[in-house]
Amino acid sequence: MTARSAPRLLFHVQHMLGIGHRVRAERIACACAEAGFEVTLLEGGVAGQVPDGQADRLTRIQLPPARAADAAFSGVVDADTGAPIDDAWRERRAEASLDALRAARPDILLVEGFPFARRAFRFELLPLIAEAHRGGAKAAVSIRDILVARPDRLKTAEIAEVARQNFDRILVHGDPTFAQLADSFSAAPCLADRVVYTGIVSPPPVAPGPDGHGEVIVSAGGGATGGALIRAAVAARPMTRLKDRIWRILIGPNLPQEDRDFLDTPPPGILAEPSRPDFPALLAAASLSISQAGYNTVADLAVTGCPSVLIPFAGPTGQETEQPTRARLLERAGRAVSVPEAQLSPERLARAVDLAAELPRRPDAPYRTDGARRSAEALLAMTGREGPA
Repeated sequence: MTARSAPRLLFHVQHMLGIGHRVRAERIACACAEAGFEVTLLEGGVAGQVPDGQADRLTRIQLPPARAADAAFSGVVDADTGAPIDDAWRERRAEASLDALRAARPDILLVEGFPFARRAFRFELLPLIAEAHRGGAKAAVSIRDILVARPDRLKTAEIAEVARQNFDRILVHGDPTFAQLADSFSAAPCLADRVVYTGIVSPPPVAPGPDGHGEVIVSAGGGATGGALIRAAVAARPMTRLKDRIWRILIGPNLPQEDRDFLDTPPPGILAEPSRPDFPALLAAASLSISQAGYNTVADLAVTGCPSVLIPFAGPTGQETEQPTRARLLERAGRAVSVPEAQLSPERLARAVDLAAELPRRPDAPYRTDGARRSAEALLAMTGREGPA
């Protein structure tokens, strides 16, 4: 890298079930491009599920796509065929990643999740990181503020060791005054010298849009696990104090077909439409949001101040602790009313809606929300620079 050349960033992103990881990655990638990086986004999930944002500022490479076999994350399947990935698929995928690395010649390799998540892709990521280091690049990992808690301390220690061996920085996209990495990852003290808290990766503040005024916005991210929430919301509406409002249901790209069919003829007062890129503007105009407690949805709620009911995804076995933890913290802070997924019913949801309708719209976020910009700054500092190239 010469004194005048732009630093190069290769960002590896693999979303498995929802689309939250890719949305957050998109925001970080665009902030890095704004900061002066030449950004290559290396995507391993199903293509075309979120808007491309500043597509003209990013180079995109699509790897052979993979996804979770089911909501329990029981395995990884080839997204094109639905078949479990095998050694031949792994070999093709690993070689495609290395080809992308050689073409991009990055100064920084940023990896989303691994080894705190995405460990099924270590066959690809460990060689990729090693090759990046051999080429003189530094490596960083991008993780959420709250991880899925793991009771196995030996496994947790192993993850921490892999992180220390492979990454120069660990970007935690959260605010330590709200949630610290050690709260959900017990080996965090071993990594303290590499951790950078960036703040939450939120969209910029938005004004209310032309739609959504006074409405109840019902959403479930990508929709793969949102069917029960949507059905409960439709049944709960007549039982709430907001029964005379429009309830707008946003249909994620992964919503199962049987749930789409259910929404083909919604009852009066219910609007159903595909997920919208102006989701934050809808929240800024709405009276209430009903949603899961995914990272990006909660980030959107924070910058709009919209009162909310959260039904956090816990998974078929109840072992997905990330969203329940986030919902619990927000409820404790007076920002939301939470309904455990296992206890969801129309009656329980209706009571939660009536309670949440009493919450004030809060103009102040409960944490720092400039995480995309501060992520770009942290990555730029790794190259020895302190401002746009």
